Amino acid sequence: MKTDIILSGVGGQGILSIAAVIGEAALKEGLYMKQAEVHGMSQRGGDVQSNLRLSDEPIASDLIPKGHADMIISLEPMESLRYLPYLKKEGWLVTNSRPFVNIPNYPEIEKVNAELDRLPHKVVLDVEEIAKEAGSIRAANIVMLGAATPFLGIDYDKIEAGIRHIFGRKGEDIVNMNLKALKAGYDLAQSLR
Repeated sequence: MKTDIILSGVGGQGILSIAAVIGEAALKEGLYMKQAEVHGMSQRGGDVQSNLRLSDEPIASDLIPKGHADMIISLEPMESLRYLPYLKKEGWLVTNSRPFVNIPNYPEIEKVNAELDRLPHKVVLDVEEIAKEAGSIRAANIVMLGAATPFLGIDYDKIEAGIRHIFGRKGEDIVNMNLKALKAGYDLAQSLR
């Protein structure tokens, strides 16, 4: 088993929390893991990106070469386009449909969506809306994680355990909110497959 994942988004969207939960779940699954992160002015709404490599064998490098990512998980549609050159032809894109317009020359969302529509394997959803329905817009990143879970190759219960571990110190209410968001994203992705 080998899964190479690029996580992308904008500062403050919770990309690194997704990486932490997947990493925790991968360790519980007995997998090796390597991670590399880029924080581009993340506190000012800049690009945040993480390479996450999981395998049942030792991993040499923490960086994913172009054309080798099995999945892109993106909380921002334009940021998902930025990393498409890294995605395998048969790879999956799981992305938010709602743009975070943080630059004056942000492309027209119709053009971004036209590019996304060309991909054969994708899940595109409004994670903020789903998170709001699940109880808190702050859990949008965990909705995205839930939508990506069917493609990770890690058991759902291990992802749940990862959430309990990562968010446990924040209290049971936060854990339960995130578990509800995870399930909402997971169920929606299952219905779109």
